[in-house]
Amino acid sequence: MGSSSSKSANRLDKALGTSVPDDEHFFGLENFGNTCYCNSVLQALYYCHPFRDACIAFAQSTERGSDNLLHCLCDLFLTIYSQKRRCGILGPRKFVLKLREENELFRSNMHQDAHEFLNFLLNEATEILDGTKEREREQARPGAVDLAGRPAAAAALAAADARDADADAGARGHAHGARRQRQKTWVHAIFEGTLTNETKCLTCETVTTRDEDFLDLSLDIEQNSSVSACLRSFSTVEALRDGDKYYCDTCCSLQEAQKRMRIRRLPSVLALHLKRFKYIEQLGRYKKLSYRVVFPHELRVPGRLAHHGAAGGGRVGSGEPAGAAPSLPHSEEAAAESDDEDADVVYDLFAVVIHVGQGPNHGHYVSIVKAHNRWLLFDDETVELIDEQSIAACYGTTQDGAQNTDVGYLLFYQARGAPLSPLMPTPERQRSANSHATPKPSPA
Repeated sequence: MGSSSSKSANRLDKALGTSVPDDEHFFGLENFGNTCYCNSVLQALYYCHPFRDACIAFAQSTERGSDNLLHCLCDLFLTIYSQKRRCGILGPRKFVLKLREENELFRSNMHQDAHEFLNFLLNEATEILDGTKEREREQARPGAVDLAGRPAAAAALAAADARDADADAGARGHAHGARRQRQKTWVHAIFEGTLTNETKCLTCETVTTRDEDFLDLSLDIEQNSSVSACLRSFSTVEALRDGDKYYCDTCCSLQEAQKRMRIRRLPSVLALHLKRFKYIEQLGRYKKLSYRVVFPHELRVPGRLAHHGAAGGGRVGSGEPAGAAPSLPHSEEAAAESDDEDADVVYDLFAVVIHVGQGPNHGHYVSIVKAHNRWLLFDDETVELIDEQSIAACYGTTQDGAQNTDVGYLLFYQARGAPLSPLMPTPERQRSANSHATPKPSPA
């Protein structure tokens, strides 16, 4: 495999030519026994530049006692980023071993679900980062020492407090009485959005709302539809009547009601999961839906579906920082805000995870990513350039039982003009933080 893969990497490097900077890297990932679900998601996340930059900054700056899953992920990204060659193959063995250690669901060599893996990875990362912040607070207390036994820097506590203040400032940027949103980690700052579950009693017309956060959004699909249509259907009003009546606290009884889910706040990076595996009661099993669902390269989310901007509190494309003071008189500000709500939020597609195969319990995953206006296919160890027009073949089919089963499953969109969150550990911010940290002792 060494000689063949080396030739393949050289061909890719020549095909890329000068259209892609030398400091960008394209590395296939070895398959360690049905780990295509893992490889395809990792490739999509690597070419999510805000996430990649945060992972690399985290890997370069974090002291550790023992590796966890986030450390293994960030080390893998740093390894790819630090390669002298532009193309090649790497084995994410350390990451896969840690993944299997942390979650028994992924311990077997059976076919796994890429969406379940993405969901677990992002949630695990947030829990690890939350724990890291708590350790910073503990180390900053009087008499505390770090892992090397040195007095802990008080700057650690100040940095944690500053991040909390930034998160609160972003929350204050929300309008329409939305609850304050504390984005605790840079994973939240990139991927987290907010849904509002609204229920209206048809007797007293009281509206009850409940907010819930999401890191990815799952969409029901229909035959011969589009992602835009799926998003519109997501907020469709549902009638609650007969046996599904709603208990109204105001009326103190069961009442007919209307219910809908609305996207209150969109994230900087919108991860969409197309629900292509559906349980069919007549069959007693799950069936893959290879429906044709068009996913555009430019996704416009109408303002009426989401009144708020990307993570960080500012509105997408508005240029207004989170928590900024009003600069317009009340009436003019309200009019401007109303206009902004009607404006579209524009997202650009940068990665797609594709499921290949007839059913949910077997098959294969590959990913296609956009880097410097070139599209590439990542199929485990193999990486090759593809034409943009060929992506349409992954929309699905209008014919049941068709041979073409390569369909888009996970879609990754980045908001155009999204403000950089104050929680993001960019290299510049990391250098600034390091300048206030306790110096490391010289080696003996």
